[in-house]
Amino acid sequence: MNAVLKPAMHPDEWKARVQLAACYRIFDMLGWTEMIYNHITVRLPDSVTGGQKQFLINPFGLHYSEVTASNLLKIDIQGNKLDDNPWPVNPAGFTIHAAIHDNVDGAHCVMHTHTTNGLAVACTQGGLAQNNFYSAQLHGMVAYHDFEGITVHAEEAPRLLASMGDKPLLILRNHGLLAAGPTLPLTLVRLWTLQRACDVQVTQAALGAAIPVPEAVAHKTTHDSFQFDARFGAGQDVFDALVRRVDRIDDSYKN
Repeated sequence: MNAVLKPAMHPDEWKARVQLAACYRIFDMLGWTEMIYNHITVRLPDSVTGGQKQFLINPFGLHYSEVTASNLLKIDIQGNKLDDNPWPVNPAGFTIHAAIHDNVDGAHCVMHTHTTNGLAVACTQGGLAQNNFYSAQLHGMVAYHDFEGITVHAEEAPRLLASMGDKPLLILRNHGLLAAGPTLPLTLVRLWTLQRACDVQVTQAALGAAIPVPEAVAHKTTHDSFQFDARFGAGQDVFDALVRRVDRIDDSYKN
């Protein structure tokens, strides 16, 4: 009698909502949160949108631990809400994410963080150092974009896209980390690898000079990195394992 009837929704949209909501809870579990700020977005498939570019984003004002499948916002590339969700859209999230979803082929998912170590590396002159197991797996995968302030101005988008080029990872100088990919799980493992590389780099920097990884070895390491390989799930196995951990803590993201 007290059940709330949800409006009819394409099953592919609901599947995307549950997966994205689970990812927000994973970020919370990993400590990759910044109060109510930062974003993970997923572009909805054409089966849902009829070819229109629409994506899901977190409601501005909710902590990642409060995000659920049903309270995610559905918006278009112009930032217009496409449902009756009462929560607003964060302009800073919309500006970056909409530009990438609209212009980068295969950018189904976009993730952005302000983790302490990610931001610390983004603030260094040299950026990501090629001196550890994790950065060696990202050879040729990382681009850089100079800091222009809070990303709420649409005129920055073309410069950000030019900086990103065809790279799946972007270090926003003085700002944070960003990852994009054709699936949410692959985007997650890409960002996790970059974050792990930053964690190691910050810790190692306190110990003195590092042993650099030769260019040829880094190239080979990236080629051999099984976590990005479709034959080994391309992050799906990692994502599923993390979702199981979230489910043991709180599975309310499915609501």
